[in-house]
Amino acid sequence: MAPLSTRRDFISTTGKAGLGICVGSTILSACSVLSKNSSRKDNIGFNQEPLPYGYNALTEAIDAQTMEIHYTKHAAGYAKNLQDAAQTEGVNMNKPLEDVLANIKKYSTKMRNNAGGHYNHELFWKSMSPKGGGNPEGKLGAAIADSFGSFETFRTQFSDAGKNRFGSGWAWLFLDHDKKLRIGSTPNQDNPIMDIAEIKGYPLLGLDVWEHAYYLRYQNKRADYINNWWKVVNWNYIQDRYQSAI
Repeated sequence: MAPLSTRRDFISTTGKAGLGICVGSTILSACSVLSKNSSRKDNIGFNQEPLPYGYNALTEAIDAQTMEIHYTKHAAGYAKNLQDAAQTEGVNMNKPLEDVLANIKKYSTKMRNNAGGHYNHELFWKSMSPKGGGNPEGKLGAAIADSFGSFETFRTQFSDAGKNRFGSGWAWLFLDHDKKLRIGSTPNQDNPIMDIAEIKGYPLLGLDVWEHAYYLRYQNKRADYINNWWKVVNWNYIQDRYQSAI
């Protein structure tokens, strides 16, 4: 295996995001789930929030060294570069980041990459917990069973979205403009809120499948990383997002 410093340099390289394609309806209707909830308490700002657990808290899925590098280097870099881009491009950082993402085609590539990177990671940290795992219950559990047939089918389809994402990107569980649960994936740091994303809607759960999220422990075995990741999913948080959105 290559030295750690070389490996870090390799997995920290960020490719330029390609243009997404609009699928389904107009931008207005595709973003309706977001726009109807623009004042929600779980909107994300421009600053990096403290990690809600220790670096070694999720070792069933993610080792402490990866968590520390991921949070303090990769994610911190997105937050810093986002703020730089926002200042340069005259963005009001007192407003939710979702407002920028929903109109991301108006902004630079730097804004797109770093706004997406920051939003995705802030959601990612909260979507995991040392007390996570198991199956979702309540309205979310019922909606998943209704939408996909069973939790097991949902888990397989979501895992496949992560495994089959070519290169770097994310797998998503999201609500479309009709508030139906959907599974999809996006390249690089795109997400369903973006008006130029391949899929459109409100993200509930996102899985980071960039190599820097798992390479130190799993090397090229992305499927093993995904299988273990289910052990730390914070369904209470995802349930709150779902209920707030609907």
